[in-house]
Amino acid sequence: MRSSYRLLALPSNIGAQSAGLRPAPLALLPPIPLYRRILRTHRQKLPAGMRLMGDEYVKSEFRAHRNVDNPVHIIGFLTEWQMYAQQLEGDSWRGETMDKTKIDKMSDQQLGQMYELMKAIRDKELEDNDPEYTGNQ
Repeated sequence: MRSSYRLLALPSNIGAQSAGLRPAPLALLPPIPLYRRILRTHRQKLPAGMRLMGDEYVKSEFRAHRNVDNPVHIIGFLTEWQMYAQQLEGDSWRGETMDKTKIDKMSDQQLGQMYELMKAIRDKELEDNDPEYTGNQ
């Protein structure tokens, strides 16, 4: 990722929705400042359980993409994470659904991760609302 910092300083609208529901970021942050911003936002905005799960996911994704050399993948990756950070900071993420075109572009592995995340969130909500819930239902 380090060899492409020059590309990251240019404004980009990659990944922005054409309907104008979400503003495109003006300029992409480099990976490390973006990573820190996301973790800081998690600390400020998320409850403890969600924060732990979110922090682990962010850490694993940034680790997995550390050695990516393709500039298109780097820009796409950073754009999506920057929009995520902006949504979290603005509290617009609550109750929002995912864009169908993004779901259609996901691999089977990504869809499996999304399903596991959804299951973990639902189990956590049920556990919070019902103390007798065991999580294996």
